Amino acid sequence: MSAMTNDRLVLTNANVIDCVGERPIVGGSVVIERGRIGEVLDGSRSPDLRHADVIDLDGMYLLPGLWDVHIHPDYLAGVSAVDQTIAFGHRLMEALTEAGVVAVRCAGAAHFMDVAWKRAFEAGQYVGPRVFAAGHFLTTTGGHFLTSGHALECDGPYGFVRAIREQIKNGVDHIKLNLTGGIMGPPWDRHWHSFLLDDELEAAFAICRARGFPVMAHATNPAAVKAAVRLGAHSIEHGYMMDAECVDQLRERDSWYVPTLAISHLTPEQASDPWEKRWVEQRNLSVDLCERADKAAAEHREWFQRALAAGVRMALGSDIRPLKEAALLELGLWVKDGATPRQALLAATRDAAGLCGVGAALGTIEPGKLADLIVVAADPLQDITNLRTLRLVFKEGRLVADHRAGARQVD
Repeated sequence: MSAMTNDRLVLTNANVIDCVGERPIVGGSVVIERGRIGEVLDGSRSPDLRHADVIDLDGMYLLPGLWDVHIHPDYLAGVSAVDQTIAFGHRLMEALTEAGVVAVRCAGAAHFMDVAWKRAFEAGQYVGPRVFAAGHFLTTTGGHFLTSGHALECDGPYGFVRAIREQIKNGVDHIKLNLTGGIMGPPWDRHWHSFLLDDELEAAFAICRARGFPVMAHATNPAAVKAAVRLGAHSIEHGYMMDAECVDQLRERDSWYVPTLAISHLTPEQASDPWEKRWVEQRNLSVDLCERADKAAAEHREWFQRALAAGVRMALGSDIRPLKEAALLELGLWVKDGATPRQALLAATRDAAGLCGVGAALGTIEPGKLADLIVVAADPLQDITNLRTLRLVFKEGRLVADHRAGARQVD
């Protein structure tokens, strides 16, 4: 296809997975005008092709672009802030063009590099995914994630309040608050450990409520999950250990749950498909960390399944790198753990946009919404790994990646 010359784009002859209806719209067409979806037509109706660029999708599958709502930059020890920021931008752009990830929510980044790239992409200086920024990962002295370089140690109620105000001043969208340890960390950092005192928790949540900033809560054990939900956390991240009361409270209070299955599931003992095995080989985690993940996996899986069955609001976040592989791996793990391909896909599109507060504008294929779309060659509702057959990526109706045979590089 030559460069688009009109404000109107029509995608024809597609199987449209709109993430609204249960089944694809066979032989459908989508009309895009000035970056927004104008019409979604089934095969019985023909679109107006006048004054439009037209792409015949030849029966391929058109769907909303993917989201990953728990990401971090790479951990680059000894690398300058400038070079880390540049590398993060490249990883974000790769995720958009090579995996169809149209939006990400950051869960902690040093030097406000997530804010920097959010602004660069919004200004049109570079083409990348939408970024919802957190700034630093806020933990305690002797807390979690310290070796990453992305954590900021805080102590005492005012220590947390001041750090949160600093994040807000620097342009974040939400606050990442660490309540507990994790699977990946030193021996004194375990996921059943809780880190914050009650007065620290109360103060941190109070200032977020006062300033209107949602809390993204790293909570990995039942006490921490319930404390975060009680205090008004917008989302619970990980939830490796929960109980029935946690699930009930998540559902009753309409809190989001982002399970990040990859953290406990991607080990040599558990990897089962070629992509997982390749990732595990390249990641080369220590034996100790693999053992910790293996021991946590069954319980993590159980609470993921129980939350899914209970109707808890859930969205897809990976917490792994590289970003161009992360969401695809997490989608596969959702299905492996019992989600249907449609449930997994909704978690990575409609529900992820809803978690980020932009569900009215993004996440489904409906008239009036922004046209952040992807095209894949095979049906992901039959096999979720078909999302790897990426052919086209659109951001606000602009073609930003074309992987069809013989296609020219998109400018």
